[in-house]
Amino acid sequence: MSEKSYLSVSPEVGAALANGAPVVALESTIITHGMPYPQNLSMARDVESVISAQGAVPATIAVMDGKLKVGLSGDDLEILAREGHKAAKASRRDLSALLANRAMAGTTVATTMQIAALAGISVFATGGIGGVHRGAEDSFDISADLEELGRTPVAVVCAGAKSILDIAKTLEVLETNGVPVLGFGTDDFPAFWARESGYKVDHRFDDAQSVARMLKIQNDLGMGGVLIANPVPEGDAWEASAIERFITQALADADAEGISGKATTPFLLQRIFELTEGKSLQSNIALVKNNAKVAADIAVALAGRRA
Repeated sequence: MSEKSYLSVSPEVGAALANGAPVVALESTIITHGMPYPQNLSMARDVESVISAQGAVPATIAVMDGKLKVGLSGDDLEILAREGHKAAKASRRDLSALLANRAMAGTTVATTMQIAALAGISVFATGGIGGVHRGAEDSFDISADLEELGRTPVAVVCAGAKSILDIAKTLEVLETNGVPVLGFGTDDFPAFWARESGYKVDHRFDDAQSVARMLKIQNDLGMGGVLIANPVPEGDAWEASAIERFITQALADADAEGISGKATTPFLLQRIFELTEGKSLQSNIALVKNNAKVAADIAVALAGRRA
């Protein structure tokens, strides 16, 4: 069997790809592990609506029924949202086992990129990428997202790297992997809930057409992925010092409970949600919608260039 035999592409997404229409991939660990039910379901539907309103086709990706599903039906989306943390969290190393066991799983940034590329989708919207965890010099906890960005030709629109990470080391690994880090309307690399991290992007682009021109060249040269950093909207942003207090507490709680590995990020996000009395979730939803809009605009521009 070929690798594409494991794909299950929805009719709407399949038709769009066949016709060269713009498509935006969406990950699903944000649904299963990033937010509680029913906010996760509402967010997923709203993000798909944002993409549709901009003239692109949304393609939420997940592992279900022994297939790599690209474009979930309304029923599948609800099943995934209700399953929540009971679903697996699928990174690249997990895919074969999950398919063999016909397990349900949300896909991480790395796995969503892999499946999107397999389906022929070149633009992907997410919240924030994974990266180098604080204390990685001892734990070696580095997200597979960073290596995937270096080898898989998909443009990822995000609000930077999550503030819970070591931003400086994350950017260093991205540089080592040859990943261009673009700032969409910004010179500063955002840190998820905060608009600035104190570090600069490699290149700034101020509109979707300019980004599409760069992506076309990147693809023509046969190079890997591109990271497009799009800051959280100002009205939904946190001051870096304010959110850092909650991150420090959440990290201490994770250490006290012996949380490590792939369970770390879901734990920290949930703990920060509790410590901020739900306000971090509002920012999370706002930045995901904002990223979806920018990704859709870029996908539309890129489809126009290819045509």
